Amino acid sequence: MPSVRRLRRAAAVTAVALGLAATATTGTSTATAPALDYVNLGDSFSSGSGILPLAEGSNPLCTRAADNFAHAIAADQGYALTDVSCGGAQTRNFTESQFPGVAPQLDALSASTDLVTMTIGGNDNNTFIGAVLACGSVGLLTLGHGSPCADLYGDTFADAVRTGTYANVTRALKQVKEKAPNARVVISGYPWILPASGGCFPAMPVARGDVPYLRDLQATLNDVIERAADATGATYVDQSAASEGRDACAPSGTRWIEPAFGGTNYVPVHPNALGERGMADRITATLGLG
Repeated sequence: MPSVRRLRRAAAVTAVALGLAATATTGTSTATAPALDYVNLGDSFSSGSGILPLAEGSNPLCTRAADNFAHAIAADQGYALTDVSCGGAQTRNFTESQFPGVAPQLDALSASTDLVTMTIGGNDNNTFIGAVLACGSVGLLTLGHGSPCADLYGDTFADAVRTGTYANVTRALKQVKEKAPNARVVISGYPWILPASGGCFPAMPVARGDVPYLRDLQATLNDVIERAADATGATYVDQSAASEGRDACAPSGTRWIEPAFGGTNYVPVHPNALGERGMADRITATLGLG
């Protein structure tokens, strides 16, 4: 019959072995994989220009908000975010510095990047943003009557988007793919800025007859972005249905876009925090993320 001392020694050895096994098992079960490497590129709709507070450590010239859609996605999913989006960016700023001290946006990408998101193209050739400003200016001159912008510019803006912007966005997406060959590349369309008709002069100083003109131009812009995504294997996120009725003419608390006058953003005619959250939700839904 074993002695009491031998029994105690055997029990102690067994306890240590069980403890080591438990530690090993626990270590295996609780080990966490590295956070997904997520990079956000793009322009003011991507950076959340006009929303405060600004993202910590960001260049104030880029007006990058702490509550833009990329930060919302990263927080929801637990991703490691590098956000280099910058208000006013054009596709050329993927490879060229936009401001002193601001590196080309593609410098943030590498073979280890897992996910890339962006909005881009709206500033290229100064067509879309330029059209909004031009139509607002002539709308004020006619006190919101008629269609002075359409009468003056006709197909000029839309033709520039179909040719120049399409080529620029296609080239930019190819450059992203080259710099981040293992990443899923996502480009979002722009949410509606104006309703299909009517408008809300003078909050949005666009003549009543020019509201559908600008709406059609934005549809053209989103179409060329979608076609560029299809041509390069990127994922396009359609914001049109989700943002319907949430344009700059919708009431506060409903609208995603702040109007030119009487809004809350310090950068007008851009998404508010609700809009950035809505864009984030559409991106995660398109990607199939819970």
